[in-house]
Amino acid sequence: MPVYEYNALTSTGEPKRGIVDASTPKEAREKLRSRSLFVTDITAVRKGGGKRKGKGEEEDVYAAAVRGGAFDLRRLFVGRARAELVSVTRLLATLLKAGINLVDAINSVIQQVEDKYLGTVLRQIREDIRSGVSFNDSLAQHPELFDPLYVNMVRAGEASGALDSVLSRLADFMQAQARMKGRLTTALAYPAIMAVMGFGVVCFLLAFVVPKIVAVVVKQSGKAALPLPTVVLIRIQDVFLGYWWLGLLVLATLFLLYKAVTSTEAGAMARDTWKLKIPVLGDLFRKQSIARFAHTFATLLRSGVQATECLKILAHVVDNKLLGKVLRETRERILEGTDISTPLKRSRIFPPVVGDMIAIGEESGQLEELLERIAESYDEEVDQASQRVTSMIEPLIIVAMSGVVGFIVLSIILPLVQGFKF
Repeated sequence: MPVYEYNALTSTGEPKRGIVDASTPKEAREKLRSRSLFVTDITAVRKGGGKRKGKGEEEDVYAAAVRGGAFDLRRLFVGRARAELVSVTRLLATLLKAGINLVDAINSVIQQVEDKYLGTVLRQIREDIRSGVSFNDSLAQHPELFDPLYVNMVRAGEASGALDSVLSRLADFMQAQARMKGRLTTALAYPAIMAVMGFGVVCFLLAFVVPKIVAVVVKQSGKAALPLPTVVLIRIQDVFLGYWWLGLLVLATLFLLYKAVTSTEAGAMARDTWKLKIPVLGDLFRKQSIARFAHTFATLLRSGVQATECLKILAHVVDNKLLGKVLRETRERILEGTDISTPLKRSRIFPPVVGDMIAIGEESGQLEELLERIAESYDEEVDQASQRVTSMIEPLIIVAMSGVVGFIVLSIILPLVQGFKF
């Protein structure tokens, strides 16, 4: 059944917007009229959250988004919906565990969803299920919200008849991933803020303070030679004031070039390979990727997904292209008859201890438990590595900014020391 988005007026003349389910626009208008709403505009909503173009109407941003490429503009507009998806998944699991059927559970969830876009998607999913489409196939039609991991776990839950348990496990997983990402972001946020503020202070000095002081110094010096630091500062000031716009243009060009290059498979692979080789930070990125891999692998296995299918999913959802390539090659080796641990050890991306623990898990039939231990261990290492990175970066930023400010002060004071008088 289609979903319609409407604008209407209440009996008191107050404007109201909302969504209604109906077979035709006429039926939708009748439903709204029975609620004492007078429709001023009604639009059918497409799959994926976009509106169908009508006469004189412009296509909604979701429908107008670029489709079929590696980058989907819709993902820029669903941040709030994806954040709310954790609580929606947990609520849906609770309702199913209480014995409520899937359609009624989704209907109950819709009543509590705050994000408009997520509410529209859930209505579409509900109508798809009513028309005979499976839950996982309906989710797959909205990749901007439900990634392959989510869809495949739901598919496994439907096949095993344990959808409530799978959704509960999926909500726990999503929450754990959000916490890990939050910890890393928090750890790196303070040094980033310090760097930005320091750069801003230097720009302020060069734009407003240094020119006035240097002008006085040059005027008083007459024909006498200025100290080298003062000359260098004057040249830097002239370049900054005269070509700041060119600097911004170069930065914008480099940023766009970077995005264009990394949007290709080869460019993304080169970027992610380089990330793992960055001193200090590379080790942090590696540990974060391994922790995510272990968490995801364990969650998929516990949900009933086969190991080869797990690796296929993981290759698409891990946050590092090089790691994804290793997982694809590992899957190919497994299909040829080898175990999981051997290709991982040979990759040199995974530490030997990870391969050894996976090997033990395969031999003992406790792979899920061993993967969870790996995940817990690397979660702790990510926390410790984040603290080390923060403790190292902060002094470096302070020393760098002190050096810059010290150079400016030295350049101004040297002429005074050499006998210039104001």
